[in-house]
Amino acid sequence: MSEAVKAVSTAAASGTKPPASKARRFFLLTWVRVAWTSFCLAMAAMFFGTLRFLYPNVLNEPPMTFKAGRPEEYEPGQVVERFKQDYGVWIVREGNVIFALSTVCTHLGCTPNWLEAEQKFKCPCHGSGFYKDGTNFEGPAPRPLERYRITIADDGQILVDKSRKFQKELGQWSDPDSYITI
Repeated sequence: MSEAVKAVSTAAASGTKPPASKARRFFLLTWVRVAWTSFCLAMAAMFFGTLRFLYPNVLNEPPMTFKAGRPEEYEPGQVVERFKQDYGVWIVREGNVIFALSTVCTHLGCTPNWLEAEQKFKCPCHGSGFYKDGTNFEGPAPRPLERYRITIADDGQILVDKSRKFQKELGQWSDPDSYITI
């Protein structure tokens, strides 16, 4: 008999450890199982990643038009901020004129804050300042804030349409759709 066979039969009869070749085989099979499992998990992750790629991302944006209440609800000299968070719009009334200003700074797109005590919009990012009507007067902002189309709906409420913008430097603030008169 060969020496390996004698070693196995002697080890089995005496109840000692199996020979080193069986331990190596067990060690090798364990690592093959781990490698195969890792490979299968990686392939499954790639499959589901590819499957996810086939479906579009959904971005829920607020509607482009919304109703902002009745004109009588706005007091002269008031800047209404209740639409800032949901729609990105300030409603401003100066005298008999109501207009809707964009809350996007014309410098880098930050959101300015309305400072009631100072009666101005101030951008926290780079310090641009805007008067109540949206005209820029300080900081790096290159132009005034944009206005949105504003009309009176059939039910008598203010209707703001964000799909149409008006820019002061193009002379569009004089357009009758950029404000309403009470």
